[in-house]
Amino acid sequence: MELTGKDKLDAFKKAHPDAESQLDAWEAEARSALWKTPHDLKRRYPKASLVGKGQAIFNLCWNRYRLWVKIAYNTGTVIVKAIGTHQEYEKWPIE
Repeated sequence: MELTGKDKLDAFKKAHPDAESQLDAWEAEARSALWKTPHDLKRRYPKASLVGKGQAIFNLCWNRYRLWVKIAYNTGTVIVKAIGTHQEYEKWPIE
């Protein structure tokens, strides 16, 4: 998959170094993934929340942080929409 929005991940890692290893692992997996459907994503990440219109929420660091992405399965693109604390997540305008 092609990953866009890496700058958001990098900035978050600088502000929250405890999330760096999990974000690095997620990024490496996302780049090498071949997700063609939401079912493919759920097979690998059963706890990810599918929130409609190709969007997913991943829990990081024991649910301390959330990663919101939009996945264009037909083009193989993962777009980082937002990453933040659980409290910030509650304010996101998820479509």
